[in-house]
Amino acid sequence: MIGFTMTPGRGDTDLLLATLADDLQRRGLCVCGCVQINAERLDGLPCDMLVRALPTGNVYKISQDLGAGSRGCRLDANALESAVGDVTAAFERGADMLILNKFGKHEAEGRGFRDLIGEAVYRGVPVLVGINDLNRPAFLEFAGDLAAPVQPTIEELRGWMLARTTTCAGVEDIV
Repeated sequence: MIGFTMTPGRGDTDLLLATLADDLQRRGLCVCGCVQINAERLDGLPCDMLVRALPTGNVYKISQDLGAGSRGCRLDANALESAVGDVTAAFERGADMLILNKFGKHEAEGRGFRDLIGEAVYRGVPVLVGINDLNRPAFLEFAGDLAAPVQPTIEELRGWMLARTTTCAGVEDIV
């Protein structure tokens, strides 16, 4: 099963999943994944997109500075792939769950965290991803019958993840 969620507000899914990951880590679960942190800029340019790899805490700036008036994708694919490598290495050491801020353009094109999502499903590790309207069709095609919508509240997301976490003894005590 691959849970997916989305919120209507810009950046709200990022904040929701980061809060959820922090909550689950405080409860003693080994959360692997990546959550996004948007950092506003004082120069009026679009925010810097940063991701925090879990559980390492390493932060990667995944946006490029293209300059004022520029158009096009600001994603720094190399930085994203560095985060993917960090999370994959942590996942190999063991994980109770995988949380990813977004099934984005990179994943839609077969890169990014796509292989790790598949590996987690293969190993029976619950996966939760954020999606947006643009990449929703690609996600649903990728996930197929494994896709499960989850309401975008901390309570619903936490409950969905904990109900599927089988690698952690005593999950009932964590709720």
